[in-house]
Amino acid sequence: MGLNIKPLADRVLVEPAPAETKTASGLIIPDNAKEKPQKGTIVAIGNGTKDEPLTVKVGDTVLYGKYGGTELKLEGKDYLMMRESDIMAIV
Repeated sequence: MGLNIKPLADRVLVEPAPAETKTASGLIIPDNAKEKPQKGTIVAIGNGTKDEPLTVKVGDTVLYGKYGGTELKLEGKDYLMMRESDIMAIV
């Protein structure tokens, strides 16, 4: 990925997965009713802190809280900047 951004300390940059457009039964979900995704891919990481090295790496698919992170728009795409502690799991 050619992003020119380097998160600091224990922060990571996540590219959210696209929101679901259909239900399991095939119904199309309108834009205004789509759930905010809670899954994404790590695209950049900081160096961690002296006491807490990072456990995630670039390319990991992660689950995070519904309201976790700060939304950013870089090069026309949406991303979330969050602390590693906001990540609940690697999937």
